[in-house]
Amino acid sequence: MSQRSGSPHEAPESSEDIREQAVRLVARLEPRINQLARLVVERQRAQVPGFDRLPDDLQDLEAASTARQAIRDFLRCTQGLADAEAEVFRERAAQRAAEGVPLIGLIKSYHVGAEVLTDALCAAARSGEDAALLWLVRRHFRAVNAMVEQVTEAYLLGAADQQAAGRELAAALIRGDAPQEVAARYGLPLEPGYLVLSVRSPTPQEPVAARRLLHQVLGRLAPTAAGRALSLPDEQGGHILLPLGTPHADLVRHLSTGLPRPAIAGAALAATPQDVPAAAEQARRIAAIARTPGVHRLQDVLLDYHLAGSKDSAAELSALLDPLDRHAGLVETVAAFLDCDLDRRRTAQALNVHPNTVDNRLARAAQLTGLDPHTTHGVQHFGAALTLRRLAEGSATGRIPGSAVETNWPDGGQGMLPWGPAGG
Repeated sequence: MSQRSGSPHEAPESSEDIREQAVRLVARLEPRINQLARLVVERQRAQVPGFDRLPDDLQDLEAASTARQAIRDFLRCTQGLADAEAEVFRERAAQRAAEGVPLIGLIKSYHVGAEVLTDALCAAARSGEDAALLWLVRRHFRAVNAMVEQVTEAYLLGAADQQAAGRELAAALIRGDAPQEVAARYGLPLEPGYLVLSVRSPTPQEPVAARRLLHQVLGRLAPTAAGRALSLPDEQGGHILLPLGTPHADLVRHLSTGLPRPAIAGAALAATPQDVPAAAEQARRIAAIARTPGVHRLQDVLLDYHLAGSKDSAAELSALLDPLDRHAGLVETVAAFLDCDLDRRRTAQALNVHPNTVDNRLARAAQLTGLDPHTTHGVQHFGAALTLRRLAEGSATGRIPGSAVETNWPDGGQGMLPWGPAGG
């Protein structure tokens, strides 16, 4: 912009003169509207968080169209040719809410556009147009503030509608109540499968505080789901449904730091939407059993979960022995070690092998399963897994293989007790 002229003693220009100068100034920008819109998009791509993750057509076409219309509306309104029209911007704000674009990014995009247009006005102003430039900048700021208020209101209304629809879909999935129909009704995507979380506080909370904790956890996890997370609160906290491919490491990282209060999250996989009800119940039971903050899967609380009377954990608990089946003597050695009260020499005598062989086999079993049979944790899990396997193997005959304890049941049937010297 050229150097300004005029002394402070000169008579101030009239309001009409200023408006005429402003009209002439903005008229110089009209041929540059497309160029300025492209510049807005370039700066948005560089400065607005998450802009580069938007679909290409939104970045290259819709964002440029929005910028072009905003610039044109302001220039024409300043010239008295038309009033600014906010409805299209409200509609696009509601669309951004439905797409999961953060509100802060949407507002930032308008501020970037305002900076570009302000720079252009300053560059186009000529000597003696200081007052007109100041009048335009002030008018521009007021217009931007009004526009941001409009788009924020539309975004929040759209987000509220989207949140209500998302909760209805989450409820339908968790209940197993026609989620396909709910998804179609609201135009929401239905994932091929879900990672289902049940969130609660480590200590009892009032329902309001519990729901607030769920909201905080959802806020931490939302970026990992790219706007596709669903939630359903309850009095203990509630459920969160994430796309099936969400990495477990991401959950642990996001929930280990940054939360105002610690949270316990039980996690279960639903391979299909039809599996969500069972996964939601499993996640709820895991969260209820877990004792420490963090993300807990079934294998993390497997024994406690099973002992709580959960039938759906028996197969996975028994499967702890599967890695040992491919190596001769490992299952037998672990079973004998438990039967011999963790005495390696008695175990060696029972198996007719050297004590070092027992040590080597137990070390290999620990390596393959992640369970050390020398620890209380390992003893509990191996003992429960061996008992379940014996029960399964003996279900056809009514006798548990390898057990030395028989009993006569009151109905006259003969069975085996899952404890005693051979019960582990």
